[in-house]
Amino acid sequence: MSNGDIAGWIGAILVLIAYYMVSSGRAKPDSSGFQLINIIGAIFLIYYTYSCKAYASMAVNIIWVFIGLN
Repeated sequence: MSNGDIAGWIGAILVLIAYYMVSSGRAKPDSSGFQLINIIGAIFLIYYTYSCKAYASMAVNIIWVFIGLN
């Protein structure tokens, strides 16, 4: 498994954890913990999509990071 693949799995897991936290009421959508997990997950997914040359998905994740930072 390449570094890109590992980054992709980590990113996917982090984004899913963040979604689960909000969906289950364990975190609020505007909480810093939720946003941080989402941002870190998106950064890992950016690396993964870049390594796969999946530029459309990479663009979505870049926007996702900016939304989280806002």
